[in-house]
Amino acid sequence: MRTIEWKDGLVVTIDQTKLPTRTVLLKIKRCAEVADAIKEMKVRGAPLLGVAAAYGLALTAYHSKAENREQLIRELEASATTLRKTRPTAVNLYWAIDRIMKKARGIVGDAKDIARAVIDEAQRMADEDVEVNRKIGECGSTLIKDGDVVLTHCNAGSLATVEYGTALGVIRAAWEQGKKIEVIATETRPQLQGARLTAYELKRDGIPVTLITDNMVGFVMAKNRVNLVVVGADRIVRDAVINKIGTYSIAVLAKEHGVPFYIAAPMSTIDLDHALDEVAIEERDSKEVTHILSKSIAPRGVKALNPAFDITPIKYVRAVITETGILSPEDLKQLRGG
Repeated sequence: MRTIEWKDGLVVTIDQTKLPTRTVLLKIKRCAEVADAIKEMKVRGAPLLGVAAAYGLALTAYHSKAENREQLIRELEASATTLRKTRPTAVNLYWAIDRIMKKARGIVGDAKDIARAVIDEAQRMADEDVEVNRKIGECGSTLIKDGDVVLTHCNAGSLATVEYGTALGVIRAAWEQGKKIEVIATETRPQLQGARLTAYELKRDGIPVTLITDNMVGFVMAKNRVNLVVVGADRIVRDAVINKIGTYSIAVLAKEHGVPFYIAAPMSTIDLDHALDEVAIEERDSKEVTHILSKSIAPRGVKALNPAFDITPIKYVRAVITETGILSPEDLKQLRGG
C-alpha cells in the first residue's frame, strides 16, 4: 500500500510514530494539519516530505473559498510559508513547494482552474515518486551480489517515500531478483527509525534482517560481516551528504574497513546550488534523547544534544544511486559544472 494517498479532499497517511505496534491512519483535511504531522514526525522521510507538502497545498486549493485567482494564490503562499517552517534540512520539502507554487502561478485561468492544476500536480508528484524509487532500486541492485550482507541506517524504505523506498528500494529490488541477501539495520537513536520502521518493513517483506545498536557498526565491520552500506539522504550538496545523525560515523568506519558506502536518493535530493555551510542542520527537542517512548532514561534536568542530521564529506561516498543511474563523486562534480 502507499504510505500517503489523496482521497477527495483528504490526505490519508500512516502515523509513523505508532509503528510497529499499531497501524494508525491519519485523515488530514487542512494544510496546517500536514505541517503539524511533519513537525511531529508522524510523516517523515525526505521524498515523503516532498509529496506531503504538495498534498498540503492541494488541500488548501481544494477547500479554498477564494473568489478569484489572486486570492487563491495568496492562500497558497501562506500555506507554503507554514510548510517551509516545519523542517529546515530536507531539500525535497522545499523542492516540492516550489514546484507546486510555480505550477499555480503559471496557470492562466480562475481560482477553480488553479485548484484543479495544483491537485493534479500533487497527484503527479506522488506517482512520479513511486516510479523514481523503482528505478533507483533497479539501478542500485546491480551493486548487490548474491550472498551479500547490506548495512543500512535509519529508514529509507516505503515509509519514507510514497512507495517502495530508496535505500530499501535497492535492497528490495535485489531480493526480488532472487539474490539471497541479508540486511543489518541500525536501531537509529534517538527516534529508533531503524528498529521501529526498517526492521518492520524488512520483516514484513520476508527479507532477513538483524538489528544492531548504533555503536555496534564498527564491531560488525571489523568481523567482516558487512559487504556494503546503502543509506538514504535528506540533502546532497556540493561537498557533502546530509542524512540522519549517525551516518557520518558509519561512513568513516566503512572507509577504514574497505566497505563500499553508497547513497540512494532521487535527483530531487541533489542540491548543487548550495554548499554545506549554507544548510541549516535541524536541532530537535532534547527530550527525544532523554526519553524513550515518553519514559525518562536520564537524570532530570540533564542537558542533551539532539541534531537530527549529520554531515558526511563526499570523499567517503563511493557513489550516489539515482533514478538516472549511479553517479560517482566525479559525476556529481560534472553536474555542477566542474
